[in-house]
Amino acid sequence: MNKVIVIYSGGLDSTVLLAQCKQEYDEVIALNFDYGSKHNFAERVAARSICRMLGISLFMYDLPDTCFRAGKGICHREGFLKSDLLKSGGEIPTEEYNAENMKSTVVPFRNGIMLALAAGFAESRGFDMVVIANHTGDHQLYPDCRPGFIKSCRETIHRGTAKRIALRAPFQYLTKADIVKLGFEIGAPLG
Repeated sequence: MNKVIVIYSGGLDSTVLLAQCKQEYDEVIALNFDYGSKHNFAERVAARSICRMLGISLFMYDLPDTCFRAGKGICHREGFLKSDLLKSGGEIPTEEYNAENMKSTVVPFRNGIMLALAAGFAESRGFDMVVIANHTGDHQLYPDCRPGFIKSCRETIHRGTAKRIALRAPFQYLTKADIVKLGFEIGAPLG
């Protein structure tokens, strides 16, 4: 397997993963999703710059407004999915990161949606694998970052694609500190 699609936000975790994949695989594409996050604009600026620096093609996909953002019609004022992380949501907590104050930032099934689209994109483009940068710090708060969820998606993607697309989550048992350390070790563009 040498053709890989990295689900790429432009943030630290996925930047380290992108740099690692660039070293390990023959062909790497970064796939970025705009799902209406309050961080999307800044992360997309970083994603463009880092992909240009690494010589990696960046594909950007805007998820439909009806799912993640408030619309103009009476039926779409709040958006289909709710989270304070989304532009249609409330304020993002500014206190120290902990499970209780960050619950409002969970975007329901976000990774499931992105993984499904990435698997279809991979098969359509002749790629072998999709990789995602979830880590242990995500497990407690985000159900779609947990090892059991990833394992289930791995099997679903494998069974649901004619080419048997693989799913890897190489950071799922690493801490954020482990990822930063790895990033420095491999020379990832961290800042």
